[in-house]
Amino acid sequence: MKKLLIVLALLALLVVGAIVYVSMNLGDIVTAGVNKYGPQLTQTKLTLASAKISPLSGEGTLTNLVIGNPKGWSENDLASLGKIHVNIVPSSLRGDHIVINEVVIEAPVFNYETKIVSSNVADLLKNIEQAVGPTKPAGDNKVPAPATGTPTKFAVKKFRLLDGKVRVGVGPAATTVALPAIEIDELGTQEGGVTAAQAASIVMKQVVGKIVGATTGAASDLLKTGGAASAEGIKKAGDAIKGLFGGKKEPEKKAP
Repeated sequence: MKKLLIVLALLALLVVGAIVYVSMNLGDIVTAGVNKYGPQLTQTKLTLASAKISPLSGEGTLTNLVIGNPKGWSENDLASLGKIHVNIVPSSLRGDHIVINEVVIEAPVFNYETKIVSSNVADLLKNIEQAVGPTKPAGDNKVPAPATGTPTKFAVKKFRLLDGKVRVGVGPAATTVALPAIEIDELGTQEGGVTAAQAASIVMKQVVGKIVGATTGAASDLLKTGGAASAEGIKKAGDAIKGLFGGKKEPEKKAP
C-alpha cells in the first residue's frame, strides 16, 4: 500500500510539473507549433519570430509573422504581420476546443503580385484550401470540412485586421494602397470550434477579397504613372479572383 501511494505521488508530481512547464513555456510552444505546421498549411515559407502569452490572463502577442510567396512568384514575402494580439480564455485550454476572445492583427503589409489572370494571394488561398479539403456551408461563411485526425480546434469570438497596406506594382510604377479593415465575429463558435487550417481559409478569403477591392482603384493610378501593363494585370487578376467567390467579371470592351 505504501509503495502504491509513493507511485501515485510521483505521478501527481509529474502531472503538476508538466502543467507548470506548459504554462511557463506557452509562448515557445506556440512559436514552435506555428513554425512547424504553418508551412505545411500555406506550402510556402512561414516563420514566427516569437510569442508571449500569459497562462493566467490568456493575453499575449505574436511578433513578426512572415509568409513567403507561393511557387512561381518572386522571392519577396507575400505578407508581413508585425504584431498579432490575442486574448485566450485560459480555462478553455483544458477543454475540447480553445476559445479566443479576440485576435487583432495590427498594420499588416501585403505584397500583391499579378500575372495576367492570376495572383500570389489567390495562389496562397488555393494552397490553404488544398490542405484543408472540400468546403461545406455553415452560416455566412463556408467552413472547410475537417481533415482526418483530431487536430486542435479553435473558436474566435472577434477577429480584426486593422490598418493594413497593400503594395502593388514594381519599380517606378509601384504604389501602396490602404487595405479596408476586416472584421469577423463568432468564427467557429457555432461549430464547436474549427481547426487552424479552417480558420485560415475563412480569413484568407476575406483578405483576398479586400485586396482585390482595394487594388481596383489603384489600377487607374498606375495608368497615370505609366504602369499600363501592371494596371491591366491587376484588373484581369481581380476579375479572375472574383470568380472564386461567385462574383461577376466585368465584360470586356470591344474595340470600335
